[in-house]
Amino acid sequence: MVKHIVMFKLKEEAPAEEKLAAMHAFKQAIEALPAKISVIRKIEVGLNINPGEQWHIALYSEFDSLDDVKYYAQHPDHVAAGKLLAHVKESRACVDYEA
Repeated sequence: MVKHIVMFKLKEEAPAEEKLAAMHAFKQAIEALPAKISVIRKIEVGLNINPGEQWHIALYSEFDSLDDVKYYAQHPDHVAAGKLLAHVKESRACVDYEA
């Protein structure tokens, strides 16, 4: 099994309401993906409630293989979900590991 963990940092200068709206839209879109992308074994999006931290969003997901992660990453519905954050995203960090 491959665990895929991604964290997103949003632009400090983006308006708070805009960031919050983008975060909730992203969460909803990502968590709807298992119905559209069969290779997803588990997926969840956490919105950071600790204002003292630098990262705003954590995405946790599980796949059978790294090839499945690559398939998911290129799937049009996943790409569309990612675009929901594009205007407020500053950076992204990712780790894929076998468990």
